Amino acid sequence: MSSDMAGQDHGGERLAPVVPLFGGAAPETPVARDASMGAVDDAERWHTTWRSADSAPVESVDSPGEDGGERDDAAERAEARLTRALASRSLSEREARDRLRREDVEPHDVDDIVDRLTRIGALDDDRLAEQLVHAALTRKNQGRRAIAQSLSKRGVSRESIDVALAELPDDDHERALEFARGKAPSLVRHDHDTALRRLVGQLSRRGFGGSLAMTVANQALDEARGGGVRFR
Repeated sequence: MSSDMAGQDHGGERLAPVVPLFGGAAPETPVARDASMGAVDDAERWHTTWRSADSAPVESVDSPGEDGGERDDAAERAEARLTRALASRSLSEREARDRLRREDVEPHDVDDIVDRLTRIGALDDDRLAEQLVHAALTRKNQGRRAIAQSLSKRGVSRESIDVALAELPDDDHERALEFARGKAPSLVRHDHDTALRRLVGQLSRRGFGGSLAMTVANQALDEARGGGVRFR
């Protein structure tokens, strides 16, 4: 077999002869590239593509602007302080919003924080109303009207106030009389009208107003002077 049939030597490599399958002249043997040149060319093309892509400025869609980042940090700090405060004292939603606004938290951040704390139960107007009603009954001996005013002052929602008052026991008379009996002994040194006026005023400030206050005040003063029969 001749050297042309056996193959040609290109750069130290022997290439197998190309034999046409369906006749005709054999195509010219392609010029072999130096292996190292091919590697360099391929690498260069890859680096060119990479460098083109890399040359464009990279922007993060998640990174906030300078001002936005400061606002987010301020909101996070305010939320952390509010959460710590809620661990020691219950607040209404309105009180929480007022606190955040005083710390210059943006309105949309205020809404987000209050919604999040409400979802996890850290803010709960219904529960706060129950706590305030319990304190009003057991420690302050307040009447229905004073309880409603106390809840409203704390910013409890109207709906939560209505629910709390609906669950109150209907014993304003007993609680008002108990309060009046506790105050009457210190008032009997005054004439009846003065004692009655002062006791009715005290009852009114506790939420026992109108005819109820007048009735129990008279009864308590009569009992304190020994002119009435006291039943328990």
